[in-house]
Amino acid sequence: MKTGLRITAFAAALAGAFGTAYGVGQTFDPVVAESRPAHEERHPSGAAESEHGGAAAHPPGGLQISEGGYTLDLDTPTVTAGERAELRFTVRDADGRPVDEYRREHDKELHLIVASRDLVTYRHLHPERSPDGTWSTPVDLPRAGGYRVFADFTPDRPGAENLTLGADLAASGPYSPRELPRPSTAARVDGYDVKLTGTLTPGRASELRLTVTRGGDPVTDLQPYLGAYGHLVALRAGDLAYLHVHPEGEPGDGTTRPGPHVSFSATAPSSGSYRLFLDFKHDGVVRTAAFTVEAGKAAPEEPASPGRTEPPGHSGSHGH
Repeated sequence: MKTGLRITAFAAALAGAFGTAYGVGQTFDPVVAESRPAHEERHPSGAAESEHGGAAAHPPGGLQISEGGYTLDLDTPTVTAGERAELRFTVRDADGRPVDEYRREHDKELHLIVASRDLVTYRHLHPERSPDGTWSTPVDLPRAGGYRVFADFTPDRPGAENLTLGADLAASGPYSPRELPRPSTAARVDGYDVKLTGTLTPGRASELRLTVTRGGDPVTDLQPYLGAYGHLVALRAGDLAYLHVHPEGEPGDGTTRPGPHVSFSATAPSSGSYRLFLDFKHDGVVRTAAFTVEAGKAAPEEPASPGRTEPPGHSGSHGH
């Protein structure tokens, strides 16, 4: 039976080196501004609040390769930076058998996130599952270094709950460290400005509202994308904990408007720096706006910056 920890010596060394190179609160690189055809998306799951609204009752998602009797078995622990590769993995149950039945959430059975340890590179993928239970998707990572792979899913089995399992991935090649972009409430991507209001609060749920404008005018005709007008992924700097984020309302519910505001409820398990990735769809294209925030602190008011553009955050997909 596979253990789900099948990593080559090179991958283990590289992932370990980069996994410890960044601490919570460290500063990283400019806003990731991206645009691409509509293909992928979804949300994080993670920490629950404690009874007293303090520290989380259990660790947030993505920090463990096994949880609740399920294991993420990554068949592709290494890739080469700048080259297209096929990422393959299997979700196994407690008996080592591939899971072959999943509940559909946001139009997909499983949502896959790939993020670099420095939170500069981000991918939101939707792989396909073969009859033997193996999932696969093409991926092209532009930079060498350590990455984390997150599988977000719910087995279609009695009593099963939503899980986010994580495994390390290494991209070989010359490595140059990046810094976390400084905290900001504004991001610009492909001619759109996105404004963040609200504070990420340690230990309890809080509202985050993102407002989308273009050319100074509010965008009031956002398009539904995987069952929502926007999707937010939140990762903690340092260990890449995958946080619990829920959209408020949904298209067609009679009250949720298609912009310019998109609201979410999020819970931070601790203080520290977090990277937020908002995906929204307009004019048939999915775009990603990225923010850095400090949990428990309001981000400084700053003009939107286009930052440095990286390859698409929803790269390598099958038809969706």
